[in-house]
Formats: sequence, structure tokens, C-alpha cells
Amino acid sequence: MAAALDLAARRNRKVASMATFGALAMLSLGFASVPLYRMFCQATGFGGTTMRATEAQAAAVKTTARPITVRFDGNVTSGLPWQFRPEQVTQDGHIGERKMAFFTAKNTSTRPIIGRAIFNVTPEQTGAYFHKIQCFCFNEQRLEPGEEVRMPVIYYVDPAMLDDPNARDVPEITLSYTFMEAADGSAASNAPLPLKNK
Repeated sequence: MAAALDLAARRNRKVASMATFGALAMLSLGFASVPLYRMFCQATGFGGTTMRATEAQAAAVKTTARPITVRFDGNVTSGLPWQFRPEQVTQDGHIGERKMAFFTAKNTSTRPIIGRAIFNVTPEQTGAYFHKIQCFCFNEQRLEPGEEVRMPVIYYVDPAMLDDPNARDVPEITLSYTFMEAADGSAASNAPLPLKNK
């Protein structure tokens, strides 16, 4: 009888250990899911997430004869006392051509605010082909009370888009940014400064 009870106790401990391990694994996966999803989107362009390119990668891209129009959109979340807009609504170019566009942001409040831009492109299937070389969205941005800045984005559309049957006929891509107040402004102190308006 004692041996049977001992065997049952060992089995119960084993089941409890496995259940605890399973619960910890699911909890870890829950915490890791957001960064893993972000990495997946950045690697694949899923959901209109744009790609990031180096200067060397951009230099190797050949400009094509195929025209493309990029439309720009700028927004702020409710409660963020900033004005934010693109300086141009659209920009015409060619697939593979490196282009630069500017956005203007102004802090209309009486306190310093650190903002972070989230972004996407539409149609979503073009996200994998929209490459940014330089962008204010790579860093948080700190604006002093009343400060206004011009912020550049340098980009190109990858000619590989012409080989994708789901994206090759797209005549226009919309690049959209929304600024929100950063939860923790400590990271912005090392961010490169945007171009200031004179």
C-alpha cells in the first residue's frame, strides 16, 4: 500500500512539474509574441511594414523606367499637442530611384514632449518593397515648447516589386505616419536632431 501511495505521489509531482513548465512556457511566449511579431513584420513587410536599407544597399539599386507616385500622410494621436504634416502631399519618381521627403512637426504645448512615430504603407503588399534609408521614425523626437522642426525621410521602392504579381501594377503607395507621446522619453536624448526651421 505504501509503495502504491509513493508511486502516486511521484506521478502527481511529475504532472505538477509538467503543468508548471507548460504555464511558464506559455507566459514566456506571451511576452515574446509582440517583439517576435514586430520582427516578422519588419522582415516580410507584412501589414504594410516598411523595410530599412543601408546606404550600401541603396547604392546597389538600379533605377527603372517604371513611374511610381508616393502619397504622404501625417497624423497625431488624440491628446498629443503637436501639429504634424507632410510638406508635400505626393511625390513622383521611378521605382528604384532614391527620393527625399520632409515632414514638419510643431509642439504647440508649454512643455517639452518626446514623440514616437508609427508608420505603415498601403497597399499592404508594397511594404516589403518600400525601403527607408534615413527616417525620423527610427528614433524618438523631442520638441521643446513651441519648437518646430523639419524631419526628412529618404526612401526608394525596390525594383523587386515588379516581379511580384500582387504588387507590380500598383501605381501609388501611401506612406502614413502617426505620432504619439513616448511612454519613456529617456531614449530620445541620444537621437539625432532633426533639421530645424529658421
